[in-house]
Formats: sequence, structure tokens, C-alpha cells
Amino acid sequence: MAALTFSLAVATAPANAFGADGDDLIDYQTFSGASKTLDRNGTADIITSSGSMRQRILRLSAGGFRQAGSAWDKQKVDLTDSFESTFKVYLHHGAPGADGIAFLVQTEGPRALGGWGGGLGYRGIKKSVAVEFDTFQNSPDPNSNHLAVVLGGDADTHHSIAEPSIPLYGRPFQARVSYDAFTNDIRVYVKSLRAGSEEQLALKDNVDLAGEVGDFSAWVGFTAATGSALSKQDIYSWSVQGSAG
Repeated sequence: MAALTFSLAVATAPANAFGADGDDLIDYQTFSGASKTLDRNGTADIITSSGSMRQRILRLSAGGFRQAGSAWDKQKVDLTDSFESTFKVYLHHGAPGADGIAFLVQTEGPRALGGWGGGLGYRGIKKSVAVEFDTFQNSPDPNSNHLAVVLGGDADTHHSIAEPSIPLYGRPFQARVSYDAFTNDIRVYVKSLRAGSEEQLALKDNVDLAGEVGDFSAWVGFTAATGSALSKQDIYSWSVQGSAG
């Protein structure tokens, strides 16, 4: 039933616009045809979802133990201009579920993949800034439902951290990560995909992305991992508005 509910939400939920000057650099309403434009590593794969409204999705971990996956679009993003990334997520299957996903900006290349477990697939990607959606309490996590900004692939150190008002595990949700290149502000918004839900600002931070990753353009994408607990970690749609790098 959860998979069916999520598929309906993807089909009917309105798209978010970044701004009048933003170009649609990346636009996956589904991941049909994405094998030509999306570099995938580890356990990341493009599969057909279950449920009555079947569609092609990006699955970052397949429900096994000690897995790690990453996916990067071939189109790099200009970090001297503001951009926004919006994606719909469903983390499910295990009880408890682990370990979570991260949206990354990185300059180590399209084969970048970090370690499994609490590193969420980005640990060790040094030239990176990660926004993590963490569903398992590892040290030094405050709980098993939090967001964080992490620099330099150091998964044990949170640059900022917050607890969202919605569950990240077991129910589909939408996330929106916006970056203001003039102020270096990062804002992370989350929204349940249940009918009538409203988007909420869950986390705000200030990071010079170009300074952190060492370049004015970067790859963007996702990582995820499992450890001694597991889950299937799926992206159903993804768009990025901004300028080409």
C-alpha cells in the first residue's frame, strides 16, 4: 500500500520552481532513459518500482547488509550561481531502517563512492558537501531521524544538524535543497507526500560550496548506505534548477 500511495503522490504533486532565471539542468520526473545521463556506482541501479503505477526509479541500496551506492548526473552545476535541487524519496523495507541517504555536491568525479554504514555512502569523499537524511542513530548522531550538513566526507562531524517534523523512514517525502551563491546560505525544506501536507524549512546553514570543494563547478547527486540494519532507499523523481558548470 505504501508504494501505491507514493506513486500517486509523484504523479500529482506540483513541481517547485527555483526562480525566473533558473534553468532546468536536471529533470527526472521518472528515471526512464537515465542510464545514459546518470553515472551509478556500488549498489545504485535504475529499477521499476512495485505497485499499480509502476515507474522507473533510482534505487541506491537494494535492501542488503553493508551496501553503499552513489549516482551522479553527467551535467555539472555552476557553484558561482544559485541553484535548487528537489527530489522525492522513499526509504523503507527494514525495521529498523538504515542508514539513510545524502544529497552531495562534490568534485572527486563521477565514480565517487564512500563507505557503508554510518558514512551513508559519502564518508571519505573529501571534496564534498553533503546534506544527509539520516535514519539510524550512530555515534555522534542525536537520534534516528535527523538532517545534517557535513563537510569533507567526515561523517562523524556535523557542521549543522536538525530534527525534521516528519519521519524520514517508512513514509515517502519530498526534500528541497536551495543554495544562495551570494550569501552562501543553504536551506533544506521537507514535506510529507500525504494529502494536505505543507513544506517546512527544516535546516539552515552557511557554507561556501566552491571554497569547500575546491572548484567553481561540481557534480551533484546522491549517496546511500546500509550496515548491520538495512533498507531499500529510493529516489522517485529529481530536478535541479541553476546554471551549467
